[in-house]
Amino acid sequence: MTRPDPPRMDRTTLETAEEVGQKRVFRWAVDWPGWCRTGRTSDLALEALLVCAPRYAIVTREAGLAFPAEPGAVTADDLLVVESVPGGSGTDFGVPSVITDTDRRSTDPDGAYRLACLVAAAWVVFDRVAATAPAELRKGPRGGGRDTARIVAHVIEADGAYAREIGVRLPAPDPADRAAVEAERHAMLDVLEAPSDGSPLADRRWTTRYAARRIAWHALDHAWEIEDRTEPG
Repeated sequence: MTRPDPPRMDRTTLETAEEVGQKRVFRWAVDWPGWCRTGRTSDLALEALLVCAPRYAIVTREAGLAFPAEPGAVTADDLLVVESVPGGSGTDFGVPSVITDTDRRSTDPDGAYRLACLVAAAWVVFDRVAATAPAELRKGPRGGGRDTARIVAHVIEADGAYAREIGVRLPAPDPADRAAVEAERHAMLDVLEAPSDGSPLADRRWTTRYAARRIAWHALDHAWEIEDRTEPG
């Protein structure tokens, strides 16, 4: 299906929310799924969010949306904290896992479609980064870290778990089977595109907004990991 041009959304003040654990804090832009970073403190999470603004602008362009400011000119004054919630063990493990009041906001047809466009763009960016990355990536300071193929397999496996959370039940795709991967992604986008009153999807726990930000965050977190761990040419 050919998707129409998505509605554009230009803003100067951006709503953000944060999830504060004992060891880690996540900070994200409420209306821009995938623009989410972590740090040991709230200030460090904010700093990381600002630093990755130019990277996230690539995602918005892929989605056909205008980034709300010049990416390199976004400052802390542009980001308004509208919600701060306690994190838990998932937060400290490294996953934004708390469903917040902002995640329970309703989505009208245009808003839901916009979220789906950004999730789809996050997958496009991940696929593009992975396709051009070397097979072996720079190891961490202790010699750890997955190589590219294992990161790709991990993201696709995680998407399968995310699909079940929103009511999509398809056989787990082989990472090498692009048709199966795309079929699962399209089924997930169909769910995210549907207007919602903010209730949990599929009688489970995740809402539309939380699903969009969790799925997009995971794809982009690993796309940017691959970029950061690629040896300079």
